[in-house]
Amino acid sequence: MVELTPFHIAFPVHDLEAARTFYTGVLGCGTGREDTTWIDFDLYGHQIVAHLDRGLSGKAISNPVDGDAVPVPHFGVVLSLEAWRSLRDRLEAIDDIDWVIRPRTRFEGQPGEQATMFLRDPSGNALEFKAFADLSQLFAK
Repeated sequence: MVELTPFHIAFPVHDLEAARTFYTGVLGCGTGREDTTWIDFDLYGHQIVAHLDRGLSGKAISNPVDGDAVPVPHFGVVLSLEAWRSLRDRLEAIDDIDWVIRPRTRFEGQPGEQATMFLRDPSGNALEFKAFADLSQLFAK
């Protein structure tokens, strides 16, 4: 197995301060470098960068997965089950989360069974957080 290292992703936002509030206040991310048009966030050790796009359309599509309309594109993190439950509990305590798919178990009793949840940031970017009771099921067929 390959040693995992942090990933990096850059994504558009329509409002940097709304992004800062969401990623630091709601998701608990730390911040790194920033400028007038971008901010680095630490999402569970991964570098995600919000870039200002004032013309952001927010248009999204979805594909069916296990009975849900899964937004495309989306990004996120595979967490330990304990960390996933902690994040789920924190998010469920917030009234104005823009849920796409509320926390649930997907593929229950099948290969790849996972806890999952999808939400949108203030710019409409979809994020997925998932966890496996058995991480060896990450790529199960």
